[in-house]
Amino acid sequence: MQTTTLFRKTVAAATLTALLAAAPLAQVAAQDGGAMQKSSANQTVPDKAADGWITTKVKSELATTKGIKSSDLSVNTTDGVVTLTGTAATSGEKAKIEAIAKKVKGVKSVDAGGVTVSDNAK
Repeated sequence: MQTTTLFRKTVAAATLTALLAAAPLAQVAAQDGGAMQKSSANQTVPDKAADGWITTKVKSELATTKGIKSSDLSVNTTDGVVTLTGTAATSGEKAKIEAIAKKVKGVKSVDAGGVTVSDNAK
């Protein structure tokens, strides 16, 4: 009988703890969601999802292409426009990076102006 009572009290305490812990998290999520809406109010949810997919696909293509050091690159997509930043070993690698990004479905244009060519190319 004591075991059952102890078990019930433990379950009740755990449930209360979980509910109290979840409340602040929900509030933070709501605040973050509001901030994201304000910063990209012109973009709909499907557009954001498409941009996320494009960014992921470009990163994946760069990571699996021989001769490109994708860890030196950053990819950002807004409204189908891919912005690349980072460092390329040669101007040929920079051109290849830009060409790969342009081939990804959904890409409207590519801005590779933020990709610099390293001075110490081998």
